[in-house]
Amino acid sequence: MPAKTVKMLITTLVLTTALGGLLWGTLAEGTEYYMHVDEVMAEPDAWYGKKLQVHGFVVEGSRFRKPESLDYVFQVENNGKVINAAYTGIVPDTFQDGSEVVISGQLDQHGGFMVAPNGVMAKCPSKYEAQPTLSADRAASN
Repeated sequence: MPAKTVKMLITTLVLTTALGGLLWGTLAEGTEYYMHVDEVMAEPDAWYGKKLQVHGFVVEGSRFRKPESLDYVFQVENNGKVINAAYTGIVPDTFQDGSEVVISGQLDQHGGFMVAPNGVMAKCPSKYEAQPTLSADRAASN
């Protein structure tokens, strides 16, 4: 094999390895899994320490705020499975009992969820859903 070909192969190998390592390192840091509460709680040990976005609904009566602070504890439920969550920060106005939420953070060793800063996203209530049109109302009454 000529020396020129060997040099090109070595250069290609080095560049490919460097770019692959850079891409892998970048993606590994920014990867965040989107899961539902029931999926996470089916195998919590598999998700411990990984960055997660967890979707569910705030359990009625589970929201508590420590007096004189921005420390919250609450539960998020989906399909009968529940995660206990802890968060410090300002919550959205739409964060209410029964509201649909996505929380970002990590599971701790005990199966609790530590919500990251700015990690509570609550969906808008159903009042923003499309209302039936007048003609649809008339058709339904006929």
